[in-house]
Amino acid sequence: MAAPELVIFDCDGVLVDSEIIAARVEAEILSAAGYEISAEELAETYAGLTFREIMLRIEREAAIPFQISMLDEVERRVDQRLKAEVKAIEGVHEAVAAVTGKRAICSNSSTERLDMMLTKVRLKPFFEGVVFSSRDTPSGKPKPSPDVFLHAAETLAANPAKTFVIEDSIHGIQGAKLAGMRVIGFTGASHTHPGHADMLTEAGAETVIRRHADLPATLAALSAWSED
Repeated sequence: MAAPELVIFDCDGVLVDSEIIAARVEAEILSAAGYEISAEELAETYAGLTFREIMLRIEREAAIPFQISMLDEVERRVDQRLKAEVKAIEGVHEAVAAVTGKRAICSNSSTERLDMMLTKVRLKPFFEGVVFSSRDTPSGKPKPSPDVFLHAAETLAANPAKTFVIEDSIHGIQGAKLAGMRVIGFTGASHTHPGHADMLTEAGAETVIRRHADLPATLAALSAWSED
């Protein structure tokens, strides 16, 4: 296999260290609503899912009804915290710059939140016009649906089989694999936990890295080896 036709980055937990910030807010609100959970437990169990999906899963599993107003409260408070606290993950600017071909972002976050975070951490110039939110796809389905990945590949005229995705969550990896793409797991954000790398490998990542400094060599090595 030659160089990738497209390299897709997840944003939260791959480009920016935002997952643990969101998890802290979400855990506070869920606990206040009667479902005690820590930020660490929430990040480990539900990373990569929208808060709406997290609420629905907890409602099914624990039979606790939640108020729909919690969605707006979480969005408001997470945005507030991210604006003040979010940072780029170490080495990400150099790693992204090393991708000389087509690159994109595929995320479950809203376009507005993505724009705010990318601007704050000075990554926006690398991804002008190639930021894809699952909320803005024709189906609107979030990961683990493959739709946002397939939408990006179609928009950028890239073969999914020759596309690499960098993901930190099981649900993101599942979506990328359903899209027919190859996946590199990432465990370099603050929400990582013991067993994280093993979980990503079991979900379908071909390999897992914990430093962005390792990404260029990993892409080169995997690109030289085709699964076909």
